[in-house]
Amino acid sequence: MVKSMTGFGRGEAQDEFRKITIEMKSVNHRYLDLNIKIPKSLNPFETEIRNYLKSRIVRGKVDVYVTLETAADQEYVLKYNSKLAEMYVENIKAMADEFGLDYDLKATHLSRYPDVLEMEEAEADESELKALLFEALEKAANQFGENRTKEGERLQKDLLDKMDEMSGYVSVLEKRSPEIIEEYTSRLKAKVNDLLEAGHIDENRIAAEIVLYADKVCIDEEMVRLRSHIEETKQVLLNDKEVGRKLDFIAQEMNRESNTILSKSTDVEIAGIGISLKTLIEKVREQIQNLE
Repeated sequence: MVKSMTGFGRGEAQDEFRKITIEMKSVNHRYLDLNIKIPKSLNPFETEIRNYLKSRIVRGKVDVYVTLETAADQEYVLKYNSKLAEMYVENIKAMADEFGLDYDLKATHLSRYPDVLEMEEAEADESELKALLFEALEKAANQFGENRTKEGERLQKDLLDKMDEMSGYVSVLEKRSPEIIEEYTSRLKAKVNDLLEAGHIDENRIAAEIVLYADKVCIDEEMVRLRSHIEETKQVLLNDKEVGRKLDFIAQEMNRESNTILSKSTDVEIAGIGISLKTLIEKVREQIQNLE
């Protein structure tokens, strides 16, 4: 299934004490570029998150935002910093000795000094936290993938329609191309007749001129290659999954053929079709840039 490189996904998972929310959004990029913003407490899982997303996304600049909310009744533990408390005691005792002060330090006094007592969240079970994280991640990735697939289907239809339109232009070229040679032959004969006032005409010379002209303006090869590129594009769109890079190359080849047709054109109608082809191919190339 063809996928767009643009998309958005959101997933949530929560238990009694915490809620994890993950949002993903992406734009076009030549390769896969993952930018993950994650709370410090979830940093140990960043590599696993990155590997999981790499298994599901091929191309695009993807921003991933992970937030962790803790419930008000989250369990806490109270700890004291024994090393810091020891330093306070030593320094207060030294001050008392130096200035001849009473040393009346009590534990209740010591507990009020900065950072001696610290309130910390109870450490979460790592397996539970990981399960919660990846539940949210899977939901976000699923929605993200669905959005990219939905947009990819729209792009696929649009590109297939453009291939049909391009095929129509080629059909007109195929019809018009031999008519140009016939018209040139008639004009050449009329011109020679005028110059020689209806005298003898060297048919071989006229035939040679016609061959030279036909070779100069012949676009048969370009039309054959264009038809081949159109059919290949359709096959890729209908049968391949990772289509972006392949279609970008084909579109470049299409553009090359349309440029050659224009350069060979001596006919107003063919020149107009050549310009229409170039315009259509540019639209196709723009759309292809959105595909994974």
